[in-house]
Amino acid sequence: MEGRDANTEARRKPRLLDLVRDAISRKHYSRRTEESYIHWIRRFIYFSGKRHPEGMGAAEVTAFLNHLARERNVAASTQNQALSALLFLYKEALGTPLPWLDDLERAIRPARMPTVLTRNEATRLLAAMRGTKLLMASLLYGSGLRLRECLSLRVKDVDFEYRQIVVRDGKGAKDRVTMLPGSVTGPLRAHLVRVRALHERDLARGYGDVELPHALGRKYPKAPYEWGWKFVFPSHRLSIDPDSGVIRRHHVYENFLIRGVKEAARAGGIAKHVSCHTLRHSFATHLLEGGYDIRTVQELLGHSDVSTTMIYTHVLNKGGRGVASPLDGLPQ
Repeated sequence: MEGRDANTEARRKPRLLDLVRDAISRKHYSRRTEESYIHWIRRFIYFSGKRHPEGMGAAEVTAFLNHLARERNVAASTQNQALSALLFLYKEALGTPLPWLDDLERAIRPARMPTVLTRNEATRLLAAMRGTKLLMASLLYGSGLRLRECLSLRVKDVDFEYRQIVVRDGKGAKDRVTMLPGSVTGPLRAHLVRVRALHERDLARGYGDVELPHALGRKYPKAPYEWGWKFVFPSHRLSIDPDSGVIRRHHVYENFLIRGVKEAARAGGIAKHVSCHTLRHSFATHLLEGGYDIRTVQELLGHSDVSTTMIYTHVLNKGGRGVASPLDGLPQ
């Protein structure tokens, strides 16, 4: 009888990863954050001999993070990501916050300069692109959007009259306003005409709803079918939502643009390592080159601290490095 009660209690006890997913849902964290946290929690458990985290604590967490820094030689950002996942596990999922990890060896964060395109290189890159890829890359360079911000952009957040884009739930769950380039408005309007026709066809076929953030779909049942909530860059095919099982049209997959930018860089003869984020770096640097003050650029980028934006002044050779070489002062 006692054995049966123990088995029943074990079945009722939620699985660890379900507790983590529930906590992430309560905090309204993104799906990408959920995937990252689950990944690091699993690696921690396997590293610790598949022991349950309830039976471990600060010593085991420190050992795992030190292993990442010493043996795996991970970047500082990677170690910080693992640390965030484990702090979340103990505080939010298990309800037992970890004490300060005194013996933690921090991975060294190298000081790296961002890759920035010249104006000529940006012109060649965009000239090598067509269609939706060109439109998306133009917004990354012309508005300073991050890749995920561009992918998740909704129709209602593009304001043609004020020539601005409202970025919802950007990095750090912050909203901000950035510019909508005038040269993009015409192509973007034409693109949205095609997207709306696609939306109308989906409605006629019995589909047409879209995923809404923070369970707004339950509060406003008709909102998922409204035009304003559609993604500006929808996928060309319907897919099954992994959480609800509903068939709907999501935004395009991120590799759609990642590959497009890399192919355009090769076609444009650009030797630099170019990624989607390079376009955002170039946006900031070229604004500073144009004489805009750093606080304005900070606001457009959505940086919480101006010191983050300051990296672009170093790209411009401002500050202590903005001096003329004595070699250039010699008679030629």
